[in-house]
Amino acid sequence: MNNLLAKVEASRQPPMTVPLRHFLVALGLLLFGVAIGLGIVLDVISGGSTLAHVHLLLTGWVCVTIMGAMTQFVPVWSGVELYSQRLSTVQLWLVTGGLVGFAVSLLLGEFAWTPVFGAAMLLGFWVFAYNIGRTLRRCSEYDVTERHFALALGFFLLVTTFGFLLALGFVYPVFATLGVTRGAVIESHATLAVFGAVVTTIVGALYQLGPMFTQTELGRIDSWLQRVEEVGYPVGVLLLATGRLVEFASLARVGGLFVTLSLLGFSVVFGRRLYESSVGWNPMLARYAVAAPALAVWGLLTLPSWLANPLARDTLFGAPATVHLFAVGFVGFVIFGTLYHVVPFIVWVHRYSDRLGYESVPMVDDLYSTRLATLDFGLLVGGSVVLVAADLFALPTVATGLGSAFILVGVALFITNVLSVIRTHSPHSLFGVLVTTLFEDAEPGHDSTDSVDTR
Repeated sequence: MNNLLAKVEASRQPPMTVPLRHFLVALGLLLFGVAIGLGIVLDVISGGSTLAHVHLLLTGWVCVTIMGAMTQFVPVWSGVELYSQRLSTVQLWLVTGGLVGFAVSLLLGEFAWTPVFGAAMLLGFWVFAYNIGRTLRRCSEYDVTERHFALALGFFLLVTTFGFLLALGFVYPVFATLGVTRGAVIESHATLAVFGAVVTTIVGALYQLGPMFTQTELGRIDSWLQRVEEVGYPVGVLLLATGRLVEFASLARVGGLFVTLSLLGFSVVFGRRLYESSVGWNPMLARYAVAAPALAVWGLLTLPSWLANPLARDTLFGAPATVHLFAVGFVGFVIFGTLYHVVPFIVWVHRYSDRLGYESVPMVDDLYSTRLATLDFGLLVGGSVVLVAADLFALPTVATGLGSAFILVGVALFITNVLSVIRTHSPHSLFGVLVTTLFEDAEPGHDSTDSVDTR
């Protein structure tokens, strides 16, 4: 491996139940969210179903996965101990309980409960930010990934504050005295959530994962584009979110320009890593190969749209009709691909690493079913193509329903494959991973027997 892999210190990772618990919960929320989305398309679910669908996918699947991934890999990448493993369990159940309660309240139209569940989510995300922030403070210096993660934590604090105010707004007229409209707060909240917290984390992680798993190095143009993105992107997100909050189009336009150009530059860096890859294709890289061009196409379509009108509701997540291109094509496929390596890797380290050299052991990619991975990949790509085409070319509703059905089946197969890794190879059962108590998650330094040093 290249010099990035030399930084990985698996001996620093928390017990395997900590990240795997996050991933299991996130997968359940993903299936819940996709099912609601299909119900919306088929017009069998009403009420606040769209808002519930969005939060289950974004807050549930994406953000809970991010929480688990950061909890696992900040210690591994940075070579420091996680500040508190018990807090990582507290953060998960606060966010999960708050989110499920929030979604059910929306589906039932019981909006009076949303501030209660919103407060639980707020507290959970703040515990997460505190725990990872204290962990990052232990680093002697910060590389590009760690800097992105630190910025993402700041965005998490902002977006959850806005989210709680919006939840409170279902019951109390909180925006009447703040000088901003509820619609403007929603747009700023969504901007900070997607482009701030989520994409900043993903881009930071891919600066590590891309070179590491393609066994390539950044070239001169890549390094230059990275430096531009590190400054331009967070500044752009803040300008775009602020411009939308105060409804100042010129400010939002500058922010949108910075965001799209930065992500276009990153898509070049990411795409070049895949093009120059010196390793064979696997489920992780195959899904990354979908994400890179999806991001580039989204950026090319969004740039003129945001320059024209960055405040329009149909341009909230990019050019009109590009929501699925960005959310599924880029964000979704990055997470699908990453989990196809992360989950087997965590299980492999704890189950087989200490046997290496003493007996025959499977490799990381041997832990899941290649046939299922190929099948879910085809369904997810096919469903995504249909959804994107339906968006861009205003195809009949039946096309959206067909694409959603493909996605639902693909997600189910993906979840089955990932769960089979834990069920078959993990020293813990699926139920055991979920119900490990706070006291069984030892504090840093008390679980050294469950770790391995690969340096």
